[in-house]
Amino acid sequence: MKRILIIGGVAGGASAAARARRLSEEAEIVMFERGEFVSFANCGLPYHIGGDIPNRDALLLQTPQSFKRRFNVDVRVFHDVIEIDKAGKTLLVRNLQTGEEQREHYDVLLLSPGAAPIRPPFPGIDSPHVYTLRNIPDMDRILAALHHDQPRHVTVVGGGFIGLEMMEALHQRKLDVTLLELADQVMAPVDKEMANMLHARIREEGIDLRLRTGLTAIESLDLPAEKTSAVPTAKSGGLRLTLNDGSHLDTGLLILAIGVKPETLLAAKAGLELGPRGGIKVDAGMRTSDPFIYAVGDAVEEIDFVTGESVLIPLAGPAHRAGRIAAHDHGGPVAHDKEARGD
Repeated sequence: MKRILIIGGVAGGASAAARARRLSEEAEIVMFERGEFVSFANCGLPYHIGGDIPNRDALLLQTPQSFKRRFNVDVRVFHDVIEIDKAGKTLLVRNLQTGEEQREHYDVLLLSPGAAPIRPPFPGIDSPHVYTLRNIPDMDRILAALHHDQPRHVTVVGGGFIGLEMMEALHQRKLDVTLLELADQVMAPVDKEMANMLHARIREEGIDLRLRTGLTAIESLDLPAEKTSAVPTAKSGGLRLTLNDGSHLDTGLLILAIGVKPETLLAAKAGLELGPRGGIKVDAGMRTSDPFIYAVGDAVEEIDFVTGESVLIPLAGPAHRAGRIAAHDHGGPVAHDKEARGD
């Protein structure tokens, strides 16, 4: 019986697990997830914050129980993989609830660690009221802050997908929103002419869009004895932001959406080859520099078929597709070719 171990769920890992089961009824498939949620609609997180998806449970696509029932996949949440032994083909896994560590053998390993939001080393970056959005716990923390602190003004840094979606969500909640973008346009992949239409629409909605404006420092504001108009929240002092032009902006809550970086620490420690952009290098079949280890999702670096250059594509659609590719009969965990089986 082939033993397939998967590190990380969500889009890439969960898709690989489902596809691998469809291709083999005999394989043992185990998925390790260090968080609580193994498969959720991460693209829907801003829309729950904004109210377009009112039911939080609608974001949960699969649970450990449903994975077991439907696909016979053993999903172990709150399990953190802390070491890959390529020579011995084992993982060192820590149960985050008990602290217990154990070795797990694999025939084939698939990595789907994802990417983490970038948090630049600004002064005050660890101040209260500074948030990023990657997963359901992040979403829950933002919603709790909106409920508890009741900010009147919120600042979003970054005009990419998440930044624009959070800007819209917070605007729908009737909050005053400032969007800071260091470049001269939002949505960097689109042409300037298209971006200009977005700029006009954003400003028509009454959102304070500031292009060519970056964040350089963050300072916590203490709540004074008597609230004044300078205090941007009803229940807390909020933040004072220093911008790259030397000006200041007082805000109740700050959302950082300036990009993500692939989580490659585990792969790098194992000696897997990384690409020039810092992602895990894979071939067309999502195989890493080790023939028994595959990688998918936001952590991998691929070759753009148009430009021929290395690219990082941290999006759910490509992650789902990569998971299916990695699990395919002729190029992944249930492959029958002799090289993959080690025959």
